[in-house]
Amino acid sequence: MPKRDSTVRGREFGAGVREALRKAGLTGRRAAELAGWDPAKLSDLLNGKGGITEHDLVRLLGVCRTPIEESEHLLTLFRETQRPGWLQLHGATPPIRLRTLSEHEAATTELTRWSINLIPGQVQLPDYYRATIGTSPNVPNKESDARVAVRAERQAQLLKRRCKMTFFIHEQALRLPVGGPEVMSDQLHHLLDLSVRPYLAFRVVETSLGAHPGLNGSFTFMRFAKHEPVVYTDAESYGLFLDDKESVDAYLKVVKALDRVALDEEQSKGLIAKIAS
Repeated sequence: MPKRDSTVRGREFGAGVREALRKAGLTGRRAAELAGWDPAKLSDLLNGKGGITEHDLVRLLGVCRTPIEESEHLLTLFRETQRPGWLQLHGATPPIRLRTLSEHEAATTELTRWSINLIPGQVQLPDYYRATIGTSPNVPNKESDARVAVRAERQAQLLKRRCKMTFFIHEQALRLPVGGPEVMSDQLHHLLDLSVRPYLAFRVVETSLGAHPGLNGSFTFMRFAKHEPVVYTDAESYGLFLDDKESVDAYLKVVKALDRVALDEEQSKGLIAKIAS
């Protein structure tokens, strides 16, 4: 069965409408009835086939009594569902909960992460993550606990799914003493503990390699059962989702190049253990 040609925005819109129905305690048929629609119209909307106007959507959200903030979010997405890619500007302070990223992590069937300077966020311990955000001039100290809790929630959700995950990590990320010797020791031993799980793989790119295929920055490459892959990159004040074929193919080439130059799993575990000791 061919995968659907959909966008990151379009999928978040569909998920948001389904969640609005769930919170309202309405079946699709009952919601369509209250909105004065043929049930097929709502089915087409939820399956990404369109067929409604902005006025129709406002009426549906009104039936669901969706809060204003969420309604405005869904209306914005509705206007842009066909636009490829999505640059999400965070402003001065990054959001505590990364909604779009969390939803994609919850649906991915295979995740590949390349990380240059830090241990990948998906496998960071709370103290390690707390140390990284503690150095940011843009993250209020009072938000630390909430951010750590939300990150832990995302990690638990991802690890519970047991999808295939490969983490390419540069050696310098393993040696950067984030949080001090004790925190780093705990973090490295955590990677070794996780490495026994058959669906997790750690691959280290050695410093001695010099220039390498991942020099242009860290990223996450996600595959899915029902739609095409998505690439996610982030920085201090933005997150960027790429879903157009040219961009995805370019990052896939980087993944394959990293696979060729990184240590294999056993060699990587050996190097992590050596650094940890």
